[in-house]
Amino acid sequence: MTEPLAELCRRQPPPDLAVAIGPPIMMKFCAETTRPFKVPTVVSLNTIMVDGTGMCGGCRVTVGGATRFVCVDGPEFDGHQVDFDNMMQRLKAYRPHEDAAHDKCHLDLAIREKQTR
Repeated sequence: MTEPLAELCRRQPPPDLAVAIGPPIMMKFCAETTRPFKVPTVVSLNTIMVDGTGMCGGCRVTVGGATRFVCVDGPEFDGHQVDFDNMMQRLKAYRPHEDAAHDKCHLDLAIREKQTR
């Protein structure tokens, strides 16, 4: 999936900048693809923000060894400095709550019923 990005990075001159916005795993591998080519890579971590004020701590990430809050300090960061593994591990902590909420939500059922009418 990142091979087209690697091909662009191999060109002369290489890109001045790469920008990745999307799921954390995709941004991680984009940053890892550009790293050996020393192509600056900006990632937007806006998808992990919760309240947008910095009060809840839900968007806490480690960037360059320091704790940052995406909603206050970002949401754009140097992708080569983001600890994606830690961020993705923290996001998994909410999985049981998300699953429970999904089980209680019947929105998908309502949509399917509407489509069959």
